Amino acid sequence: MKRLLALDHGSVRIGAAISDPLHIFAKPLKVIANRGFKPVLSELQDIIQAQDIGMIILGLPLAIEGGKTQRTLEVESFGEKLKKHLDIELIYWDERYSSAEADTELIKLGYTWQESRNLKDAMAAALILKSYLESQS
Repeated sequence: MKRLLALDHGSVRIGAAISDPLHIFAKPLKVIANRGFKPVLSELQDIIQAQDIGMIILGLPLAIEGGKTQRTLEVESFGEKLKKHLDIELIYWDERYSSAEADTELIKLGYTWQESRNLKDAMAAALILKSYLESQS
């Protein structure tokens, strides 16, 4: 089975996480600097090829009550661009609270606030992927 790639899109950084081939575990992969669509697309293409990715799960930042916000629309726009340029399935996944949960997890793991700043986006992507994997079992 091909791995899954989850993305936590931010205006400055994009967190990435991958599953194992059996879709049991989610682990943070890296943080991609968001320097525009073309550089991000290039980096994602490299990850897709190197990690044998079969699907992208893109975190969708909905409002607390479940509605769309300006940020939701930005992420949907990014996702639609990815769909046009990548020959891979992409789905959106509710990411409400993923950043707060990432902070909590990093603290539990013993990271300081300064250390966790650099890891938070990848950890949030891992939590998005974990939520997706749990929904599939």
